[in-house]
Amino acid sequence: MVFSSLVFLCVFLPITYVLHLIIPSVKVKNVLLVAASLIFYAYGEPVYVLLMVFSAFLNYLCALGIYKTEKNRKLILCLNVILNIGILVYFKYTSFFIEQIDNIFNTAIPVPQITLPIGISFFTFQAMSYVIDVYRGNVAAQKNFGKVLLYISFFPQLIAGPIVKYHDINEQIDNRKITAEQSALGLRRFICGLAKKVLIANTMGQTADIIFAASGNEINVVTSWIGSITYMLQIYYDFSGYSDMAIGLGKMFGFHFLENFRYPYGALSVKDFWRRWHISLSSWFKEYLYIPLGGNRKGKFRTCVNKIIVFFFTGLWHGANWTFIIWGLFHGFFLLLEEYIPYCKKLPKFILRIYTLLVVCIGFVIFRADNISQGLFMISRMFSGFSFSGPEMSLALTQITPWFIFVLIIAVFGSAPVKSITNRIRVKLCGDTSIVSGKWKVLQVVLFAASVVLLGWCMVRLSGDAYNPFIYFRF
Repeated sequence: MVFSSLVFLCVFLPITYVLHLIIPSVKVKNVLLVAASLIFYAYGEPVYVLLMVFSAFLNYLCALGIYKTEKNRKLILCLNVILNIGILVYFKYTSFFIEQIDNIFNTAIPVPQITLPIGISFFTFQAMSYVIDVYRGNVAAQKNFGKVLLYISFFPQLIAGPIVKYHDINEQIDNRKITAEQSALGLRRFICGLAKKVLIANTMGQTADIIFAASGNEINVVTSWIGSITYMLQIYYDFSGYSDMAIGLGKMFGFHFLENFRYPYGALSVKDFWRRWHISLSSWFKEYLYIPLGGNRKGKFRTCVNKIIVFFFTGLWHGANWTFIIWGLFHGFFLLLEEYIPYCKKLPKFILRIYTLLVVCIGFVIFRADNISQGLFMISRMFSGFSFSGPEMSLALTQITPWFIFVLIIAVFGSAPVKSITNRIRVKLCGDTSIVSGKWKVLQVVLFAASVVLLGWCMVRLSGDAYNPFIYFRF
């Protein structure tokens, strides 16, 4: 089940929210959320829901074992990491590794067709972080399996993140209060995320899919840039929209998740980009891989090696394809370039923004491509495809519709750091927003009314449009 579906919007969410609201006991609320989350996952994965429950139980037992013993703590942790990574590797990378062996050694090992469980990378990393934090003494092991299962399976963040750390929400599992204001703000955040996904990401995605599926003689400098920019906007609005929906849903049920995106396309460097993009994943790799490898504590050479390892696995985490690995290493290269070439940081901000956007855009072309050859071809056309024959321009012109142009403008402005701009506007209109003025209340009413209009618009689009992919489901 996806958030941007009429089943979720009209049936699952209203029933779950109303039941959660009228049940007085937090314990019973938790039972409801566990049951709802299992139904939510089983709706699309009726078999693999058992795998997700098994993963939760495995990590629950390992955390308890680490917490209760002194002698074998490291052994249990190592076993836990091996089992978690083993499950992830089997389902996500087995076919890829066998294909590479066949190609390298010219063998004919049959490649198994293993269906990838939705969200396995997210709930596996989330479960591992819990066990590692117990081992480090950052959090006590939870003795109630139901609470661990709720933490791992909670439907807002189950299948596409953000990756939530247990210590960020463990107190909220037992103690949380839901106010009308909090629910309203959560719902508004959810609707904004839904609009980002349905109205912007889907529109950009349709154009990107058409161009990346086009034949080589239809791609020139115009079409290649349209394809790269639309995919760059699609993946941002798709994933940040999903994160907004997850954060909003969490707030509606009394949970507070950390932000996962902070206007990454306003970054001044690749390093700054990764501080703003998919924050929960980059912080996971920093805390549970980069620092254990030694971080920057063992000299420049070792620091470089550690960063390359982290970005290799960041790319591999996204999928079993060389395009993802190259994408990760591509970002790692520019991160090191910025680190060890001092004058990079002294350029004007305007130049730094263009440089960062260019690196990110080229990286996403590789990320989106079906294979490395297609990615390199698209990149070459971006800078040398100065041929404007009939087929090439025909493809470009068919994509540039009035609706596409309208959404593109909204998408470009929306990806800029508009929050600080809107805050300044609000202060000018309403004065100090810490004081609830009449103007402030009117503004809130207007914003909520606008969100209701957006919700209706999204539902109309969903009812008549079959194109509704979620990019990060395959991760």
